[in-house]
Amino acid sequence: MVDRQRTQSFVNDFWEQHIVPPIIEYIRIPNKSPSFDSKWETAGHMDAALKLAKEWIDQHPLPGAKVTIDKVPGRTPIIMIDVPGQIDKTVLLYGHLDKQPEMTGWREGLGPWIPVREGDKLYGRGGADDGYALFASVCALKAMHDQGIPHARAVILIEFSEESGSPDLPFYVDRHQNAIGEVDLVVCLDSGAGNYDQLWSTTSLRGLVGVTLRVDVLTEGVHSGDASGIVPSSFRVLRQLVSRLEDPETGTVLPAKLKVEIPQQRVDQAQLAAKSLGDDVFAKFPFLQGMSPMHKDRVQLVLNRTWRAALSYTGQEGMPPLESSGNVLRPYTAVQLSLRLPPTLNGMQAQNEVARILTEDPPYGAKVSLDFDEPATGWNAPELAPWLDESLTAASEMFYEKPAVHMGEGGTIPFMGMLGEKFPNAQFVITGVLGPNSNAHGPNEFLHIGYAKKLTACVVKILEDHATV
Repeated sequence: MVDRQRTQSFVNDFWEQHIVPPIIEYIRIPNKSPSFDSKWETAGHMDAALKLAKEWIDQHPLPGAKVTIDKVPGRTPIIMIDVPGQIDKTVLLYGHLDKQPEMTGWREGLGPWIPVREGDKLYGRGGADDGYALFASVCALKAMHDQGIPHARAVILIEFSEESGSPDLPFYVDRHQNAIGEVDLVVCLDSGAGNYDQLWSTTSLRGLVGVTLRVDVLTEGVHSGDASGIVPSSFRVLRQLVSRLEDPETGTVLPAKLKVEIPQQRVDQAQLAAKSLGDDVFAKFPFLQGMSPMHKDRVQLVLNRTWRAALSYTGQEGMPPLESSGNVLRPYTAVQLSLRLPPTLNGMQAQNEVARILTEDPPYGAKVSLDFDEPATGWNAPELAPWLDESLTAASEMFYEKPAVHMGEGGTIPFMGMLGEKFPNAQFVITGVLGPNSNAHGPNEFLHIGYAKKLTACVVKILEDHATV
């Protein structure tokens, strides 16, 4: 049986001595995912992150483990650690070591590649999303060995392209299918937490359609005093087009084909999550004074974030900076759109619908160009097995002294949908450390070390229960 105090002591010491230092060094490496660094193959940052991880694994070996580094030319690498177990089952533990780009707005003294620890918060890009996962997975298994607790065979799989939609992962999973074998439990440490008070289990993930929408109206810019009122503004045309997707008053995504019926179980879970979080459903975000969320009902906010499509504008081109702008009617406007999709909506079908809506009968005959990223289909977890439901609650109460909470996440982890298809009989524990204000992908991202320690201890309990079913 897992000894709570012994587990906590082992995990706390291991984190402070053997995990925090390499994460600090990892944060210094600007290992941006391929989608954000076209020169990733020659820049050397991915090789540096891989080298750091491999050296650490060698310094902290697991008994009998086989370590595989696979790096196919033109593809990002993977790390696979095959750890023998005492139980004839297989658990797959997942994480990634690529990062989102810098983003502006970091607090003075902080930066994406500048690790700064303030109490339990370790600031810098990638520590929480998701650099800690490799180290925490190894720590959990070592904690079990420390107490002589049997566990199933464990395969730790770390990829380097998750932030780009995991384009290389299906290739590697197929390539190593025989080595991975049949998986009956997946533990993914790349998700969120509603607060730092208890274990959060992710029940669904939204899909994603990313597209650059460009509207051209002229071959070159012209004097606005001469052309305005005759030449339609490219910005206004673009605004008309996106209004086909989104109600500008409410933010509701309009097309029926981009909506799904929300399962009643997920509605019930959203109600419990909203009750547990209270105003933290929205108060965790850095709203300006006087701002309010998109809905007054906390349950509807949870469902908006987890089961409804939502449109964000993440980049623009064609507009000069304010200091160099002039009275010119510009020839084109382009924006990057990020459309989150309901978990059960097919990503490619959604992309085709978006393409049809934006290109059909453009206002004034303007030239409309679309450049899509690879679409991602969301994921809806299978119903929790009774043993796992009980284990999650027991683990949370053991190490957080509060019950576990189940809630969908608004982000996308393409790996989950793929694994769900490849291992249809597997159970899933999708969790993570991305709690309030941790701000993954944005400025001032931090890893909450205290929460991560307890989460690592929870994994010990879950793996023990998995082995005894």
